Amino acid sequence: MDLKNLRQEIDKIDDEILKLLDKRMKVVKEVGKLKLKSNVAIYHPKREKEILQRLIKQGKTNITPKGIESIYQEIFATSRFLELPERVAFLGPIGSFTHQVAVSKFGKVSEYISSKNIESIFKAVANGSVKYGVIPIENNSNGIVSESLDYLAKYDVKIVAEANLAIHHSFASNEKLISNIKKVFSKDIAFGQCREFLNNYSLQNIELIPLDSTAKAAKVAMETPNSAAICSNIAAKICNLPIMFENIEDSSNNTTRFFIISDFKTTPTNNDKTSICAFINNSDKPGTLAKLLYEFDQKNINLVKLESRPLHKNKGFSFWFYIEFEGHIDDENIKEIFNLKKDKLRWLGSYTKDNIKD
Repeated sequence: MDLKNLRQEIDKIDDEILKLLDKRMKVVKEVGKLKLKSNVAIYHPKREKEILQRLIKQGKTNITPKGIESIYQEIFATSRFLELPERVAFLGPIGSFTHQVAVSKFGKVSEYISSKNIESIFKAVANGSVKYGVIPIENNSNGIVSESLDYLAKYDVKIVAEANLAIHHSFASNEKLISNIKKVFSKDIAFGQCREFLNNYSLQNIELIPLDSTAKAAKVAMETPNSAAICSNIAAKICNLPIMFENIEDSSNNTTRFFIISDFKTTPTNNDKTSICAFINNSDKPGTLAKLLYEFDQKNINLVKLESRPLHKNKGFSFWFYIEFEGHIDDENIKEIFNLKKDKLRWLGSYTKDNIKD
């Protein structure tokens, strides 16, 4: 077949795809009506994951699992938008890593609200001005994001999903020669994550200027002569800033985990994690925390994270503890612990485990 015939064949296939998508969206509208009638959340991570797993298992030879996921994330997002238009708040400007995660979960058709700080995302979700918020929770090189933990304890929101993103940094500049660069813009954490690159290219003596985000760094570098930005590939492309080097981070395993917060409870998937607050006061007897942790051991619950945070409203040195463990709040063994220690615990959310996304 010649090129003209091949293109005609593609056109026919596209027509069939569009007919099937339109048919799918018709069913989606009916699903949306039932959800609204029964007050069920539109975003259903368990159902979406089941669909992806079923499709990927079919083992199509001309499309990769990652390709299937990318295509269907957009189909899911379009479907949810039909059921109920979504507003999603994220940290930083367009092009930030948090924005990247938000789009990967909610697609290009959703309405995105850029937030300058983490607390504004929590406020927006808590007061209902947005349905979802995307926040960073930890990085495997830099540790936990303390602000996110504190606001999880402060605001009445729920964790409904997690997303792990492999973080890659690019070095972008309008300059053709690296020797012409006199200053580099980025977020302070990114400088630390790319220290070896800066040293190897003799950039350690160049002025390093920290900004609110790597996305903002790309924008500023685009407008500033003799400068560069350490930013994401996406941020550089959005700002039309040429990329000189890619993947300049010190660690190839640099990963950030994000939480998606909202106002509803997810259903169990048999592959869940749960986050809680445990409040321990000065007046509590010695061993209170140890006894609580012993209960998890007795119920055969695997703890995966324990972080202490100061209890700001109390004087002295009172703390609350962020605890993360495997299982769902509706699991019987977890229910038993909450019934036993309900005066000490607060549930923050249960959510499906997420694999690292590159």
